[in-house]
Amino acid sequence: MSGNRSEDHRTVAEKVFAIADVFGGASELSLTEIAHRATLPLSTAHRLVGEWVAWGGIVRGDDGLYRVGMRLWKLGVRAPTARRLRTVASPFLEDLYDLTRENVHLAVRDGLGVLYLERVSGRSAVPVISDVGTRLPLHATGVGLVLLAWAPPELLDELVASAPRKYLPNTMTTAAELRPRLAGIRASGVAVSINEMTADSFSAAAPIRDHTDAVIASVSIVAHAELSADPQFPLAVSVAARGISRALGWRS
Repeated sequence: MSGNRSEDHRTVAEKVFAIADVFGGASELSLTEIAHRATLPLSTAHRLVGEWVAWGGIVRGDDGLYRVGMRLWKLGVRAPTARRLRTVASPFLEDLYDLTRENVHLAVRDGLGVLYLERVSGRSAVPVISDVGTRLPLHATGVGLVLLAWAPPELLDELVASAPRKYLPNTMTTAAELRPRLAGIRASGVAVSINEMTADSFSAAAPIRDHTDAVIASVSIVAHAELSADPQFPLAVSVAARGISRALGWRS
């Protein structure tokens, strides 16, 4: 598309959806970033984003950044694939919670981020920022690392080129760090993340496959960091992931 905004022949609807599309590769954006990514004049972006906010598809945080709103997210999870995944996974997530009494997550990849479809947790579980509808980065979460490990190789290059944020000292952000780690996750079948997104927490996550053997989602347990050496967590999350996969038609 030409850099001359006066030659923009897109319809209003196309411009509206262009704004929605920019969130495919980012969890939060400023108005200027939205305008740039959607190739819109700032004034046009301001008006259309305002309409998205009024409808509830996009929300503006106290920090001035915009994020996907629950109304737009709910439209996505009503899609047959997401709805079936949540339905099939639900009893396994409940069993995983009953066993561990920790945070249990179900998530899918959304561009360079991970979208949380379900969360089961109790009062004693470690506090986390992830919740249903939350979108977090692939490189700093257990579920995200699993999805990145089985994603097309070029996705890692795209992620590294986006200058991923280093949330905590343990967060890996470079190809030199992530490439061997992802190979290890594929070899072991489990991603273990310690103090990478949230301090004093660790995550054990495993892939969920469909009938074609494709990794379509990830399930995880997030617990206090001091429990990271307990072998029950990687084992339990692996068993749950295999159970969900088999219920979706996967056969080893």
